[in-house]
Amino acid sequence: MTMITRIDPFRELANLFENFADGTGKDQLMAGTFVPPVDVYEDEHKLVLKLEIPGVNENELDIRLENNVLTVKGERKFEKEEKEENFHRIERRYGSFERTFRLPNTVDGEKAEAHYDKGILSIAVAKRPEAKPKQIKIGVGAAADRTLQG
Repeated sequence: MTMITRIDPFRELANLFENFADGTGKDQLMAGTFVPPVDVYEDEHKLVLKLEIPGVNENELDIRLENNVLTVKGERKFEKEEKEENFHRIERRYGSFERTFRLPNTVDGEKAEAHYDKGILSIAVAKRPEAKPKQIKIGVGAAADRTLQG
């Protein structure tokens, strides 16, 4: 018999913060990996990926596109201005990250661009001309029938 379990993300979040309040969760969070969130969308001309990576210098990013696999690597470093033991909470994630995306065959890897502004990395990959939508004109009357027949 299959059982359905309802997940309450707010309860899970509250439990997480309770652990940090008593000090037991600090090591878990520091050991956690940094995985930047990404939005992926497309229009008729391109596929766009936007990664949220505040605190990462653009010259420390490695972006590669090979065989329709896009890989973004980088590292968000912990600011050592304050001693770690002086912190009451450390909730932001730090460390190295790597995100990999398999792109559809409809994109042209030779026509990719990346821009970084205010902590958002935008990568746009152009679609191949044959993948772009084409509008078909509608013929009316007897002339249209002759075109279709021969």
